[in-house]
Amino acid sequence: MNPDILAEAILAVVTPLAASLRPDETLDIDISDVVLERPRNRDHGDWASNVAMRFAKKLGTNPREFAQQIADAMADVDGVASAEVAGPGFINFRLDAAAAGVLAKTIVDAGDAYGTNDSQKGVSVNVEFVSANPTGPLHIAHTRWAALGDSIVRLLLASGANAVREYYINDAGAQMQRFAASVVASAQGEPTPEGGYPGAYIDALATRVVEARPDLLELPEAEQLQVAEDLAYEYQLAEIKNSLANFNVPFDTWYSERTLHAKGEDGTSLIDQAVERLREQGHVFDLDGAVWVRTTTFGDDKDRVIRRSNGEYTYFAADAAYYLNKGDRGFTNKIYLLGADHHGYVHRLKAVAGAAGEDPEKNIEVLIGQMVSINGARLSKRAGNIIEMDDLLSWLGSDALRYSLERSPADSPLDLDPELLQKRTNDNPVFYVQYAHARTHNVGRNAADSGVDRSEFAPETLSHETESALLGALQEFPRIVAFAAEVREPHRIARYLEELAGLYHRWYDNCRVTPLGDAPIESVHRTRLWLNDATGQVLRNGLGLLGVSAPERM
Repeated sequence: MNPDILAEAILAVVTPLAASLRPDETLDIDISDVVLERPRNRDHGDWASNVAMRFAKKLGTNPREFAQQIADAMADVDGVASAEVAGPGFINFRLDAAAAGVLAKTIVDAGDAYGTNDSQKGVSVNVEFVSANPTGPLHIAHTRWAALGDSIVRLLLASGANAVREYYINDAGAQMQRFAASVVASAQGEPTPEGGYPGAYIDALATRVVEARPDLLELPEAEQLQVAEDLAYEYQLAEIKNSLANFNVPFDTWYSERTLHAKGEDGTSLIDQAVERLREQGHVFDLDGAVWVRTTTFGDDKDRVIRRSNGEYTYFAADAAYYLNKGDRGFTNKIYLLGADHHGYVHRLKAVAGAAGEDPEKNIEVLIGQMVSINGARLSKRAGNIIEMDDLLSWLGSDALRYSLERSPADSPLDLDPELLQKRTNDNPVFYVQYAHARTHNVGRNAADSGVDRSEFAPETLSHETESALLGALQEFPRIVAFAAEVREPHRIARYLEELAGLYHRWYDNCRVTPLGDAPIESVHRTRLWLNDATGQVLRNGLGLLGVSAPERM
């Protein structure tokens, strides 16, 4: 019996009881009114509900007395071992072992699909994250959003959404000109120009550009810059993609900013069209030769110039065009993951949504992440002033880095301990969870060697207190996934996995899958193998949502 079935059973009991107390009234009671929670003290049962307290006042009855009526009726429901009233009207439910134990087989049969749900069904969402300028390597500030953004999409997909990962390539504007000038200066053996990009990686890019175009320095200056920009951009973007691939972060779409500026057959760009679309919405006005968007209508601190008096578009124009383009591609909802230094973008982007005729509180979501630091991390020898993602991956490994970045809320500053992350002890959270998964496989191998298989399933034998606790946690997984997807918080999966790993280790210490010595193999051993394998499946599914591997041996 899972919590949904239990809630339905409670509703079936509450509805006629309420009708008998208020025969002349129609009370709208549905499944959402039956809230089930895990008791803090598992001695109190498997589930607790305050449903009696929620409706007692409306029904004109004492909540504890109403709770007792519900408990009496629920005691006769198949799968419910007991229902007891506590405090002012809470009801604690304890499931019988057979009803609870069935879950083990359900999980094994479901496999990778266990935990998936349809809470986000019908939702179309574009999640844009990282989006670093293609003018240098990814660094420590990008790692957190790379990990979190990817896991948010994994959660949304697991919850039924049509979600994509998108990387916005800032490949237009002055930074690309400075990038090209830096590469050319390096190729000429000259110092980095003012405002340019320093670092050994620029020298490496210059070497590659010259190898591809030996005639580079013989070209006219404008052509030198264009060739350098095109080739260095190609090389640097390829490096960024490779870094993210090594971090197990795949992107579905790489969207070039140049697309927004390109002129179509009608002679207009997507930015030109965006300005006119916003004007049609009634939120664009002209002042002092410039074109403005009245973003203060939607909570921005000031109205924004979208086209300067000299005819040049602002960055805000590209932001607006890009937002509208996402909608044109079928994405009703847009999620932006931005760093702490982009706090000022929140009102601006929400204003774009409002000016486009959408709901800023529904169609756009801007998540701001805090910085992450790692004790003892060295600055990149190539870039000079940053800690590169590739160096972090070589040092700590993808699994440890991803898991540690994902197990804390994004809006809290994070200081990681590299020594801890490299330890193979239970103090290291990722090792603790991965070891639990590896242990489930070790138990399975030992069971096979001892002749224990899953040829029999007797859920009523899973009656030990550690089995009840473990089954209760396994049952929670789909709900945790759905909630984590809804609130965009992958850390809830990590914390859940750590709790599950602890419960599994305690079960392992108390319940044997293989019999001792020459003792015969019994139903309970075969059934415990189902529970062991079910736990391994959930650990594996949860780690997959975090983009972390689930090793079978450690």
